[in-house]
Amino acid sequence: MTRIRTALAVLPTVAAFGLAGCGGDADDGGPSGVTGTVTVFAAASLTESFATLGRQFEAAHPGVRVTFNFAGSSALATQITQGAPADVFASAAARNMATVTDAGAADGSPTVFARNQLVIAVPKGNPGRVTGLADLTRPDVKVALCAEQVPCGGAATRVLAAAGVKLTPVTLEQDVKGALSKVTLGEVDAALVYRTDVRSAAKVDGVEFPESARAVNDYPVVVLKDAPNPTTARAFVEHVRSDQGRAVLTDAGFQPPTGS
Repeated sequence: MTRIRTALAVLPTVAAFGLAGCGGDADDGGPSGVTGTVTVFAAASLTESFATLGRQFEAAHPGVRVTFNFAGSSALATQITQGAPADVFASAAARNMATVTDAGAADGSPTVFARNQLVIAVPKGNPGRVTGLADLTRPDVKVALCAEQVPCGGAATRVLAAAGVKLTPVTLEQDVKGALSKVTLGEVDAALVYRTDVRSAAKVDGVEFPESARAVNDYPVVVLKDAPNPTTARAFVEHVRSDQGRAVLTDAGFQPPTGS
């Protein structure tokens, strides 16, 4: 079964994967050298779709295991540049990918494989009657945003600035799942999150707003320079970019890369 791990801090993540690397779970065979375990660091907004892609990849390569570390892209980039062992990095924004490439930690150039757009997440039924960005400034509406260094927070900052809307969130979360959870738990009336996150959540509705088109995030992926399993890492990236992979991403609400 595909293993999913969420990073809460750099050192615990490094320790956990370090122990996993000592387990002797590599396969001795397999087509074209695609064997063993591949560790993928991926943006939190990719949780559901990448879990599906991981299961597909394992089914296509018996004996191979895919482990995930899902978190905010900024936190993942920091972990990678500080030496956390990983094979693949999939970011929710080019800015966080640049942290990795500028540090010389990428093997080759990243490739954009998907795009994502913001919506306003509200509780099921939209009890606060939120219809657009302007409603988020009402004094009776509590709003959650992602922190600005997180891709969803950066996109929200650009959208609000372009729309001339100023608001004071009650919380700034370290990844998009954190912002969404504030809505599902009833702690806020709205949050700016990705369209894909609303689609995967059962207790929220999404309110589309035209200004979101001004800050669509590209999602790049790359094999890492010090990847413990580079051959399988490259095969996994190829699967993400394949027609089968794109179908999974499209079903989740992602948009295809520009020009594809």
